[in-house]
Amino acid sequence: MSNVHVKTGETVIVNSGKYKGVKGEVVAVSPKEGKVIVKGVHTVSKHVKPRRQGEAGGIVKTEGAIYACKVSPYCKECKKGTRVSVKVVDGKKIRSCAKCGKAL
Repeated sequence: MSNVHVKTGETVIVNSGKYKGVKGEVVAVSPKEGKVIVKGVHTVSKHVKPRRQGEAGGIVKTEGAIYACKVSPYCKECKKGTRVSVKVVDGKKIRSCAKCGKAL
């Protein structure tokens, strides 16, 4: 999988799984793995060792990656997840909602 339908900084909604219906912002995208990291979704605990002398180690809570197929872009106009359509306006490609046509 090399192409992901969501971009960094975009608001998405989770379609399936434990976090179904949760909205969040995409923090990072990994097209090679087909995964995304969404703020506030799939929080995991990491055990971190201290790297420098005097630095504290411990357990850190952070967001884990989820599959990109489980999320869809959130349209503020429709108030739900939607597919993305591409329109050409003034020679530029603009990603928009497939249902209402509003730009994402």
